[in-house]
Amino acid sequence: MEHITVEQLKARLDAGEQLHVLDVREANEYAESNIGATLLPLSQLRNMDTEAIDDWKQDEVIVHCRSGKRSMEACMLLDTMGFAKTVNVTGGILDWQQKFGNAQIK
Repeated sequence: MEHITVEQLKARLDAGEQLHVLDVREANEYAESNIGATLLPLSQLRNMDTEAIDDWKQDEVIVHCRSGKRSMEACMLLDTMGFAKTVNVTGGILDWQQKFGNAQIK
């Protein structure tokens, strides 16, 4: 597992990089505020349910949550499931909102 700041993530998104960004919060949290990431709640990951992202296994997967704790657990789970490169977003959506506002990027 590696780590990335919200500033680094935003810079990569703004540069138009094609990234695999995974949001591991629950659906109601995602509905309130999201950055356009693929939603796969940690509760599903804990059940080894990765079907929606199995084609990402050999790619970099950037994982975020509310504050960075659930995403760190998700990265560890994905690592054990054979995902090649997981990256935890430190500070999560809270840090994103503090620095860039509550944007709903789609």
